[in-house]
Amino acid sequence: MTVLEFFWQNLQLIIAVGLFVAGWYFGTRNERKHLTRLDTDEKLVGHIIVSNERFFVPNTSTDGTLVVGSVVIAQDRFKMVVAGILSLFGKNLTVYESLLERGRREAVVRMKTLAHKQGYNQIYGIRIETSAVDEGGGVEVLAYGTAVMSVGNANVPPKLPTDK
Repeated sequence: MTVLEFFWQNLQLIIAVGLFVAGWYFGTRNERKHLTRLDTDEKLVGHIIVSNERFFVPNTSTDGTLVVGSVVIAQDRFKMVVAGILSLFGKNLTVYESLLERGRREAVVRMKTLAHKQGYNQIYGIRIETSAVDEGGGVEVLAYGTAVMSVGNANVPPKLPTDK
């Protein structure tokens, strides 16, 4: 049997493995890009104080307003296959944990960005809601809280790239 004959006899298997490897590569690359962008965005809005205390009343110079950040993130197909295999053996589904972490971080960044654009420097009473979007591994994350301009906040807000 020559190499060419082996190739033609196993063409479907070779294509399946190639697509699997390509899916893993591009999915991992996109996740890394998203995490790098999240790190940058979190630094830009890092001056905003976030608290989950529900009945906290800060010393403010403004009335509070609701700020919301939401995101829908889907899992890539490669990770879904890996999660299916791991679930057969009762392993932790770390692929879903990383998806939820990215979703939560992105929703909080969007909420803090909205608060910054409206001129606030503190968010309290923050809540994070998570729900499954579909059976394909998608998740929706909603972060919300009350934004205020706190008088005692010594943090100076930096200019965001979209600010003029």
